[in-house]
Formats: sequence, C-alpha cells, structure tokens
Amino acid sequence: MTTVRVRFAPSPTGYLHVGGLRTALYNFLFARHHQGVLVLRIEDTDRSRYVPGAVENLIKTLKWTGITYDEGPDIGGPFGPYVQSQRIELYREHARKLVEMGRAYYCFCTPERLEKMRQEQIARKQPPKYDGTCRRLSPEDVAQKLKEGIPHVIRLKMPLEGETSFEDIIRGTVTFQNALIDDQVLLKSDGYPTYHLANVVDDHYMKITHVIRGEEWLPSVPKHLQIYDAFGWEVPKMAHLPLLLNPDRSKLSKRQGDVAVEDYMAKGYLPEALVNFVALLGWNPGTEQEIFSMDELIAQFSLERVNKAGAVFDIQKLNWMNGVYIRKLPEDRLVEFLTPFLERGGYDVSDKARTRKIILAVYKSIDKGEDIVEAARIFFQETVEIEEPEAREFLQKETSHTVLKVFYEKLNQLDKLDVDTFKQVMKEIQNETGIKKQDLWMPVRIALTGVTHGPELPFVIDIFGLEKVKSFVRQVLEKVYQESGV
Repeated sequence: MTTVRVRFAPSPTGYLHVGGLRTALYNFLFARHHQGVLVLRIEDTDRSRYVPGAVENLIKTLKWTGITYDEGPDIGGPFGPYVQSQRIELYREHARKLVEMGRAYYCFCTPERLEKMRQEQIARKQPPKYDGTCRRLSPEDVAQKLKEGIPHVIRLKMPLEGETSFEDIIRGTVTFQNALIDDQVLLKSDGYPTYHLANVVDDHYMKITHVIRGEEWLPSVPKHLQIYDAFGWEVPKMAHLPLLLNPDRSKLSKRQGDVAVEDYMAKGYLPEALVNFVALLGWNPGTEQEIFSMDELIAQFSLERVNKAGAVFDIQKLNWMNGVYIRKLPEDRLVEFLTPFLERGGYDVSDKARTRKIILAVYKSIDKGEDIVEAARIFFQETVEIEEPEAREFLQKETSHTVLKVFYEKLNQLDKLDVDTFKQVMKEIQNETGIKKQDLWMPVRIALTGVTHGPELPFVIDIFGLEKVKSFVRQVLEKVYQESGV
C-alpha cells in the first residue's frame, strides 16, 4: 500500500494566517491518522512578496502549535531541497519541455499591452483572460524574437474547447469549461516559475499522494491537470477546504479582527486551545464533543467529514474554549504561562510566592492570558474604585454600612489577619448584627475588590494582609458614607 504523503507549502510573505494554520493542521492530522508523512515546503518563487525572517517565524509558530513535520528545509529529507528558490533549474527544464511538446508557448507581450487588453475586456464586461496573440505566432517568429532577446514568459496552452473534470474528496465531481480558463504563465520573464508550474513539479518529485489546500486554489486545478497530463504523471488525490468567514459571512480578513497566529499567541491563547478550535472550522466528528486533545483529533479526523460550506470564525467560542484549557492547566504551567502577562501589564512579579497566589486567585475568571492584567489589578492597587453600578447600589443598603463599620472596628483590634481569623470575625459580625448571607459577605467583597463578582475572599484576604484590608475598608467608609475619623 502506498504511503500517504502530504505537504504544507506556505509562501514566506509574513505571518502565518489562521487559514494557513488550518491547512497545516488538516495535513498533519491526515498524515498522522494514516501513519503517513508530512512535508513542509517553502514556496518562495514570488520574490516581490518575500519577507526576510518569515521562514524562521513560520517554523517557530508550527512548533508552538505542536504540528510536527517529517521532511522540510530545516530537517532535510530524501526529496529536497524543500525551498523552491533552490530548485529553479528543475522548473526551467520542465517549462522548456512543455514548449517542446506543444503544451506551452513563449509569450512576448509587454506588461503595457496586457494591461490595455485587460482594461478593454473589463469594459466589454468580459472576464480578463489572455487573448492568445503569441499562441498564434509562427515558429519562425518565435525563433526570431528569442534571437533578438525580447523579454518573454512561458504560458500553458489550455485546450480551447471541452471540459476538465476531477474528483475532489470534499466536493465530489468538479467540472470546468476549458474555453473559460486562462493560458496561465508558467515561467516568468525573470526565470522564476509561477506557483502553478513549481507546485505540480514538486508534488510529483516529492511523491505527494494527497493535496489538501484552501478552496481558493480550486480554479487552478484544470491548469495543473494539463501539466500532469503532458508529462504522464499520476495526479494526487485532492481536497479543497472551505473558506474561513467572519461572523457576517464575509471572507476572514484583518479588517474585522486578528488573522495572524502570532496575534493569538501574543494575546494569551494556548496552542492546545487554538488547535482544537481551528480543527472544528470546517470539520466535525459527528458527535457533540467539542474539546479534543491532539491525539483524539488524529484518531477521529477524516477528510470525508469536512464540510463544503464556509466556516465562521467565532471569537467568542475561541475565548470560551481557551478558558476551558486555562482552567485545566497544571498549577506550575499555569503560573509560568500567566506571569509574563502580569509583567507586561507593568506589575511587579519579583515576589514569586505572591505572584502565584494572585494567579490562583483570578485564573478561573479569565479566558486568555492578557485578561489577567485587569483581573489582577486590585492586588497591585493601593486604592479601591467602585464603578460597577450594581456594587454602588448594594453599598447604599443600611446593612452594608453596618457590616463595614463593624468589620473595620474589629480589624483595628487585630495584630494580624489570616483566612481563619477573617472567618471568625465574619461569624462574630453575623452573631452581633443578625445580618446573614449575601448582605453579610457582599459589602466586604465590594470594599476589597470593587466589584460584586471576583476572586474568592479568602484568596483576597491572604494576599492583601491586615493593613491593606483596613485601608480599603476605610476608603469605602470615607468615600461612600462620608465618615471621618474612622
């Protein structure tokens, strides 16, 4: 049985898009499910879009997600090199062969002529498409122009009639009318191949069995099939993934939110959560399960369960999922993960024991790493601000005033305050005033945290200590009840 071989073949044009992450992930899951091979190939032949450092950043991002590959530019393999700019002569040789076979031709049209032609076609409401001028040149004309050194490209010679069909694993039979397909440039005037030629040549020589990529490449398939046919090569099975969409069903773009994996890393999304979320953008297991480990994804993944329809990128669901993963982290990793966000927020994290306590006090209320800056603010402030309307309203109750006044008086009688002492003090207040439950505990919570819902009070007491607790209660008595000399 043939070993499954798939490839993730990004262009080094900057960051890794979440759509690219999904393509990489689906290739990875498919390869691992079938005990196959995943190849990382860098498609860098468009030199105008090349960004220095992008390859290194891409590799670092893939490692962060846990997507491992078996062959690639940094680890080698039997079918390298795995960077297209290092394989240029191979593409040029195959472009020349296509010309010799009559399946491609030299085109000498200038960029100015092509732009004029394009504008005229648009004006006539025709789809822009090369008009075949150089396709009709005689061999003598071609030879003369080559001899004169006129700049040229090599174009694919598409059939002018008939249909091209293929079977897509996700979409079934897909058919194109040949007359509507452009004579694609295969080799540019700078001697570099376009995606279409390099992609097919590399997939053949790297023995790729399945091509899994975004649906934006669907219109390219008939062009690629012509190249496979010309050389008599076996065509890989193909699967074209659905688009990623914004909530308004427009194509996912930076205009409506983050699209770079690095943005999600910086905001404090865990790799396990992002991978789990992205796996479900187009694929479903056929069950109600939503939280998956990588091993579970590998075991259950199949291309047959990938949808044709576009998948909506729901940031609220990602936030929920990331929160689930944060709350599942072992304590040491939780502290290691969240401490840098506190530091980035300008907080002093030099006291590691105290920092750990603060993280454990608030982590259950956050959905991503950067949320901890606001959630932990109270522990780094020396003043309490009560801005929440519900909290301000609760403090207007007479019972709230009573609780805080008695609480403050009892604090002044203590030498230290720990969790056990706090519980004892609150029990005494209940017995002395008859105030119970929410009316007893809520005023203290608001006085110490400024909000009605927040960290558990024992955590707050332990981290604050006696003097800060006294200070905050005194501030509330003075600000809310205008008491002096407390």
